[in-house]
Amino acid sequence: MKLAILGSGAWGTALAMAFARHHDVILWGRDPAHVADMAASRINQRYLDGCPFPDSLTLTAELPRAIQGAELILIVTPIVGLRPTLRALTALTSRLPPVLWACKGFEAGSSLLPHQVVAEELPPDHPCGVLSGPSFAREVAEGLPAAVTIASDDDAFARRIVRELHSSLLRLYANDDLVGVEVGGAVKNVMAIATGVADGLGFGMNARAALITRGLAEITRLASALGASQHTMMGLSGMGDLILTCTGALSRNRQVGLKLAEGKSLEVILAELGHVAEGVPTAREVLTMAERLEVDMPITAAVCGLLYQGTDPHRAVEGLLSRSPKAEGGGALA
Repeated sequence: MKLAILGSGAWGTALAMAFARHHDVILWGRDPAHVADMAASRINQRYLDGCPFPDSLTLTAELPRAIQGAELILIVTPIVGLRPTLRALTALTSRLPPVLWACKGFEAGSSLLPHQVVAEELPPDHPCGVLSGPSFAREVAEGLPAAVTIASDDDAFARRIVRELHSSLLRLYANDDLVGVEVGGAVKNVMAIATGVADGLGFGMNARAALITRGLAEITRLASALGASQHTMMGLSGMGDLILTCTGALSRNRQVGLKLAEGKSLEVILAELGHVAEGVPTAREVLTMAERLEVDMPITAAVCGLLYQGTDPHRAVEGLLSRSPKAEGGGALA
């Protein structure tokens, strides 16, 4: 299969490397100098230093070349880049191949999920879907095993793409719950910031387990209010992605929380990070949506306080842990 992967950050590069082991892959980046450096060194030193490219991987900074003859386009930009990329594609041709995206979050300002942005920019019934799940870019680039989800409203399309792209090292699973997969992939980043703060303050593993579990409950409440299936929240894009992002040392969002616990400002943290931490802009959009839908999301509210209102980290976590007792309800997702 011929794939065009648009976005040469860590995740786009890692997916390009993984798929290039079995398919004809071209990786596009918007920065010609960065692409030229990668082509010369055969490595993405900016984001994945130490992970050499497969010989079969092609690179380009020219979008028309990237999509020429492509049987599938995979957009791997931050959520802020999804709409501009779609518009650039539709300006080039009216005959786009099927499109997948691996963006996580809600669009700033509109609070739209990625599939809603795609619906506004692509023709109705265009074959498309999302790739999401528990996966650190570096591990995928190194060829370590991972499992992710391909979700689409068109179940037959999702299953076909899974059959085409599935491998022993990057296992793919089909899902027809677009909303659930995207909400899980977005909101887990917010929960990872909260967990990082608790870890950084030394609250211990019991507190971490409590935050992760109640975080899953928050994600499920919001996803259900948006029409998703609770079953999805127990899968790769729900519980799986949440656990990885809240506990893994490679999690950028958890790093934000750890640095907040040190007393660093958000501006300094983002400068030191050098990568996009989607949980930062997502937290505000999630809270806005939760308030509009009247969904109780205290962890998200606490993270917004930390990021945007200067709330003291100790008070934020202590406030969550000292909330009034309540029944857990019918299960862990109550």
